[in-house]
Amino acid sequence: MKSDAAPDSSPNADVQLARLAGAIAEPARARMLCCLMDGHARTATELAVVAEVAASTTSAHLARLKEERLIESIAQGRHRYFRLAGGDVAAALESLLVVAGAPRSGAAAPAALPAFEPNTPTRLRSARTCYDHMAGTAGVALHDRLHAQGWLSGLQSGSYELTTDGAVALESLGLDVDAARRSRRRFACPCLDWSERRPHLGGALGAACLQLALRRGWVRQALDGRALTVTLNAEREMPELFGLSTQPLAARAAPSTHARR
Repeated sequence: MKSDAAPDSSPNADVQLARLAGAIAEPARARMLCCLMDGHARTATELAVVAEVAASTTSAHLARLKEERLIESIAQGRHRYFRLAGGDVAAALESLLVVAGAPRSGAAAPAALPAFEPNTPTRLRSARTCYDHMAGTAGVALHDRLHAQGWLSGLQSGSYELTTDGAVALESLGLDVDAARRSRRRFACPCLDWSERRPHLGGALGAACLQLALRRGWVRQALDGRALTVTLNAEREMPELFGLSTQPLAARAAPSTHARR
């Protein structure tokens, strides 16, 4: 007898689903995944503490989660960090938590898990240089704001590109986009921030943004180290660019007002 049901385009879908469910179902791995839902990357050692398992066991758990494409790893300097593999994974976990009856606590991880608390000195955490671009809270805010404004694309893929609106806006603020493109290096890319565990803007564009901020007096660099200070000029002229305000940027990015000759 011929079935009226639509044919399954993926004969192994049930097997794949079972494997995925098995990866999530193990309590230690579930705690790791829930912990990573706050958007911050963490080291294997930090995830071992969250999951309450030994370091050797943690490696096996992380390998299983990577195999099922639930997490990904990022090498940054001497360290390796782990984060959720993307928005689809976070959305799926959020839905499963709802089905499981877990209490909601906004966009962060469930309240029973420890919140991310960096141990970076406050002065460096607020703003600092990372090679030749801006890092810290201000650097992450700059990265997020450029994406939120639609000035920078490629957030999900990691292949960043300046949009037409972004190029016009940044040029109006005094940034030489063509010069940044001519640089013999990657134009724009995410660089994982070691204090915030979220990306800030790297590459030639990130370096150009830092130089622009220094020229405009929005940040001031310490003479004896990497620390940057976000100045009163930034608070007056471009507070939203460095996470000091949520006002729209577009109105401030006007050639007649901000372009330097």
